[in-house]
Amino acid sequence: MVGGSAVGDAIMRARRLPGLAVGLHLDLVDGVPVLPRNEVCDLVREEGRFDRNMARAGMRFFFLPRVRRQLAIEIRAQFEAFRATGLRLDHVNAHKHMHVHPTVARMIIEIGRDYGMKAVRVPLEPVEPLRTAFPGEHYTPPFYGLWIERLRRRLRAAGLLVNDNLFGLAWSGGLEGRRLLRLIPHLPDGISEIYFHPAVKSSPLLEAAMPGYRRREEFAALLNPAVKSRLAESGVALTRYGDLLAAAAKT
Repeated sequence: MVGGSAVGDAIMRARRLPGLAVGLHLDLVDGVPVLPRNEVCDLVREEGRFDRNMARAGMRFFFLPRVRRQLAIEIRAQFEAFRATGLRLDHVNAHKHMHVHPTVARMIIEIGRDYGMKAVRVPLEPVEPLRTAFPGEHYTPPFYGLWIERLRRRLRAAGLLVNDNLFGLAWSGGLEGRRLLRLIPHLPDGISEIYFHPAVKSSPLLEAAMPGYRRREEFAALLNPAVKSRLAESGVALTRYGDLLAAAAKT
């Protein structure tokens, strides 16, 4: 999140970890723009923040030409800000999965190619592995599933690498160790991304942004030796989008 309040610290940490695959998490809702407010006045509310109402923001993105123009320059500015960090762009996604919106998706594809974008997250969580791993719990396909499939086809048609599955949506903020251990043996074939919101401590800012999230437990799950063993037992290889792209280039 190049417009986030802790971006400077994040960049310094990433530079100290050259093996870390860092992506651009475009923020177009519920944050602050990278550009000055007067350049994107139709994207922000009175307090200078993006519109937190995703439905209202999405309608304006789709129907209002002046909003689309400002949206495009803000997306480009966020790509520019990432480039300025000097970090290699491993992948791209959007806050609250806003890139499922067709207007946003089109702009990301068109603008991202100028910045070396080669991989994009698709937020599709299949329910069958969840139902198998957690019998008795209720999981339903997302109502926006058709939009996600359209996004996947659009990204692949543009020559971009996408994941086959994404896990963590159903338990966003609560993917602790026991759940992760039960899920791993049921991961489907293909590329699965599992995402977390880990932290070692809380703060008023985090609580306001993600109330009720079990951040410490998710952090512990990532460091749990049993998780590493379960991945090996299940034949799951940890990788990065960049590694998958490099492997594909050799074949």
